[in-house]
Amino acid sequence: MRLRNLIPILCLLIFLSACAPAAWSAPAVTAQHLNVQLVVPPAEIYPNQNFTAGLYFKLEPGWHVYWINAGDSGEPPRIKWTLPEGMTADAMQFPAPRRLPLGPLMDFGYEDEVLFPIPMHVSPVFKPTAESITLSAKVDWLVCREVCIPGKATLDVERKALSSSPSSPTYIDADQQLIARLHRTLPQQLPASMQAKFMPTPAGFNLTVITGRRETAAQFFPFDQNQLANAAPQPVKPLSNGLEISMKRDENLQQNPSQLHGLIVLADGNAFEINAAQGTLAAEASSGSDFAGLAKVVGLAFIGGVILNLMPCVFPVLFIKGLSLVQSSQQKRHELRAHGWVYTLGILVSFWIVVALLLALRAGGRQLGWGFQFQSPTFVGIMALLLFFLGLSLAGMFEIGLSLTSKGSSLAAQHGYAGSFFTGVLAMVVATPCTAPFMGAALGYALSHSALVSFLVFTALAFGLAAPYLLLTFNPAWTKLLPRPGAWMEILKQATSIPIFATVIWLVWLFVQAAGTSGLFYLLSAFLLLAIAGWILGRWPARLIATTAATFVLLLAVALPVLAAHKSGTTTTAANRPHDSVWEPFTPATVDKYRAQGRPVFVDFTADWCLSCQVNERVILSRSDVQQKLRDGGFALVRADWTNADETITQTLNSLGRSGVPTYAIYPGSAQEPPQVLPEVLTPGIVLDAINRVQQKPAPLDASR
Repeated sequence: MRLRNLIPILCLLIFLSACAPAAWSAPAVTAQHLNVQLVVPPAEIYPNQNFTAGLYFKLEPGWHVYWINAGDSGEPPRIKWTLPEGMTADAMQFPAPRRLPLGPLMDFGYEDEVLFPIPMHVSPVFKPTAESITLSAKVDWLVCREVCIPGKATLDVERKALSSSPSSPTYIDADQQLIARLHRTLPQQLPASMQAKFMPTPAGFNLTVITGRRETAAQFFPFDQNQLANAAPQPVKPLSNGLEISMKRDENLQQNPSQLHGLIVLADGNAFEINAAQGTLAAEASSGSDFAGLAKVVGLAFIGGVILNLMPCVFPVLFIKGLSLVQSSQQKRHELRAHGWVYTLGILVSFWIVVALLLALRAGGRQLGWGFQFQSPTFVGIMALLLFFLGLSLAGMFEIGLSLTSKGSSLAAQHGYAGSFFTGVLAMVVATPCTAPFMGAALGYALSHSALVSFLVFTALAFGLAAPYLLLTFNPAWTKLLPRPGAWMEILKQATSIPIFATVIWLVWLFVQAAGTSGLFYLLSAFLLLAIAGWILGRWPARLIATTAATFVLLLAVALPVLAAHKSGTTTTAANRPHDSVWEPFTPATVDKYRAQGRPVFVDFTADWCLSCQVNERVILSRSDVQQKLRDGGFALVRADWTNADETITQTLNSLGRSGVPTYAIYPGSAQEPPQVLPEVLTPGIVLDAINRVQQKPAPLDASR
């Protein structure tokens, strides 16, 4: 354990040990924030017997005990046996843990409940001296939440003693069921068919694990302390025959280890103990079947891009493009096509920048997905200013072209192409809060593969978004159906500002959700500065002094939401916002808890800035017949709020093959059954059919008592 974490824990232990009550003596003990029980399934102890006992903890919500490597703080439970002569106990075994963030630190441990199996052995020469014997265990533990509380107990279990093996051994049903239910989480040794190697990197280590199939998510837990930065994300690169997981080294590590010894926990819950030596493996990044899969995904991305034009996020840009199309309907054919290609180029460049940023940040350890920029209050504030300024121009307050130049028609034409490019950029930006049908699977595939695959898929998506307008510019006969330019176009242009301002209202609401109500003052002040800048540009158009002054005011306006986001410190989290009483906040432990009870779980991955999510929730998921069907099916309803960056939700989305919201997953009541992922756009029939396909399992017998 690190010295900086050891000192406060030692002080706490010394203080509490002075006032701790005497150790209990009972087979099960209720202590602070947990129950602890010694589990011994056989009812008789006899010679030449082998069985598995267990130390069982049932914890209050939010409290946890620790794995063998506790992470940045903590200590694992310990047990010391007092056994009759002829009986021995192996070392206590530890199930696969979970990552438990605690402020800037990361612990490894267990919430809700955990059973530590202990192999027991009775020698062939065991000779009982009485009709019954006592198995006694002194147990120490540390249970933590925001604070840590040490505990200890003496647990005694009496069992009948026999001099020979009975013809029909009997067992304590509750203990046997408890062992059977929780023993399955025990890690296994890495099979001979699998391999693991690691390679040092400038920031840490890349661990490659070959499992023989494509893996989408994993977590690595080191047995050795002070090797890895425990709190750092562990981005996973899926391979066709396994995975590659990147880990950051501990800042105090002086030299690379000869091996990485730890647990690799895969997306399906299987955990394997590995001893990875340094070296490389024949990792298969692509194959013929992968090429066919890539072609399918590229096609889905293109179709998703086309459909994206119909999503509510892109409506403001459609108004702008409709206006520009009317204005250019009388232009020559080559000019129309040029505008179409420039608009397409704006979309392409924007998508390429986003995918490059996503890949760069993920290489640095950040877990991000589609629409990640809307998780930043700074970005939302600047987008609101941009659209507000554009709305002022469309409403007639000033002309951007006249404000920038007065050098004649040639530069005016250049401004027209710049406008087409900018409109393409804007189309991409405002499209990110939406996920069209077919897009979710395509983007999840793209961001879990190589950079080349990611760029191919995002390029197909960009062409799909640009395709309708580009196709129209290549069919001039269609443009002849449009009315001729005239005075009415000025009215249409001003009317186009209405959906732009409506979008601004939505962005202001998002900004307040992220930066708090105190940030609203800064954003509204920035709008005032934009109005002043627009007045300057409209009052003195095409003058250098006016343009310079307006530019200064614009920069000052942009600085205000940045300052507001900075002053807010931390963004509002899902845990701080009110939730619908029907829906519980998402954690993996919540899903696991209900599945352990045999209940299916419906998880709604959503965000405030996702318009498609809001439509689905209000129109489909809140319907009385859908809610009644979920209740009748015994579903637990869980909502994963991704409005602000959340690494746990991002990793869960990755494990489902998605990179953004909306995503809807149904987890069956049996942990052995994989989750079902629903389409991005829901209908009542889709949801009801999915519910009908899930058969609720009876809850297992609670053997914790």
